[in-house]
Amino acid sequence: MSDSTLAPDIDQALYALSPEGRKLLFTEAKTAYDFSDKPVGDDRLQAIYELFKWAPTSANINPLRILYVRTEEGKQRLLTGVAQPNQEQTASAPVTAVLAADTRYPEYVPFLAPSNPQLQQMLEANQELRESHMDFNAVLQAGYFVLAVRAAGLAAGPMKGFNAAAVDKEFFPDGRWRSILLVNIGYPGAGAYRDRLPRPSYEQAVRLV
Repeated sequence: MSDSTLAPDIDQALYALSPEGRKLLFTEAKTAYDFSDKPVGDDRLQAIYELFKWAPTSANINPLRILYVRTEEGKQRLLTGVAQPNQEQTASAPVTAVLAADTRYPEYVPFLAPSNPQLQQMLEANQELRESHMDFNAVLQAGYFVLAVRAAGLAAGPMKGFNAAAVDKEFFPDGRWRSILLVNIGYPGAGAYRDRLPRPSYEQAVRLV
């Protein structure tokens, strides 16, 4: 089976992932802007996590945390911190994931990285190092999360158009979790997708030395 979204001179045998899998995760996947009212069950939300958690982070620190907002009351609280252009799509999604970085993630390092017994102390003693590891790895994990949503058979609508301070005040008042991204999750509605925008070519984006 060919994949017309790939360069015509690329051998399909070079890919371990099936053409269907590549389409689901990458070549035909798009950001969703409208969702049906079909509910998303707890089992599917857990399935997202059970995929996402295995992707790599530096020293296995895994600082990303997830708040699934799905009740009407929770959605109304969330919408107060969402920028106006994004409120309609967020309201239509049966679930919105608030992705957040755990500012006290070093607590889990002895369990997550037992081969590096000095790492927890090193991170706790150096704020710049601790926060740079947290920021980089949480954003990295956010990308994995979007792919996991797609792999679980759902549409994903990631967005930065929200007031992070307002969302944190509403949902994370103790300051431990710090929101970085919202991801609307569900089954696509009638107006879910827009035309795909172009991407840089291989020649524009890649250098070989």
